[in-house]
Amino acid sequence: MEENKNTCAEDIKEQEAAEAEADKVELEQEATEEETEEKLSGKEKRKIKKAEAEIEKLNATIAEEQDKYLRLYAEYDNFRKRSAREREGVYTDAYCDALSQILPVLDNLERAAQFSTEDADSPMAKGLELTLKSFVETMNKMGVYEIEALDKEFDPNLHNAVMHVDDESVGENIVVEVFMKGYKKGDKVLRHSMVKVAN
Repeated sequence: MEENKNTCAEDIKEQEAAEAEADKVELEQEATEEETEEKLSGKEKRKIKKAEAEIEKLNATIAEEQDKYLRLYAEYDNFRKRSAREREGVYTDAYCDALSQILPVLDNLERAAQFSTEDADSPMAKGLELTLKSFVETMNKMGVYEIEALDKEFDPNLHNAVMHVDDESVGENIVVEVFMKGYKKGDKVLRHSMVKVAN
């Protein structure tokens, strides 16, 4: 047991001696560095200061260039998104313009169908009715729907009031007559409904 105590004590002494030796070496290194710094000539010190100044200048230039790069990247990303929206908008506008040019044909078919109701059994009237039905179904498949106006409240976003009438039997701002039907595709109005509105 006493041998173990002696061995432990010796180990502790050896460890303390090793730590003291390490501290001594570290102090010697620090002293050597200080001596080296003191031994540097004025010319060498100026070179070190100049190099440090150049490093700071280069770091500032790198930071500036990095900022320019980030700004340029953000501008390009915005441009890319804006271009994609514009391309999509151009397609939608062209699509809606083409549909708007077809609407007068639909109007004419509806007018012709109104006059052919006198002789509803004639083959011409039936053919016209089927053609009109097919035309309306095709427009619906393309996403074009009639704007409901009759007996609805006047909405300047959907309706174009061309006449006003004083009618107490109908509420105020209610559409009482539709002169020309309006159509929309999704949220975009292709043509406003031309209407008469009660005051």
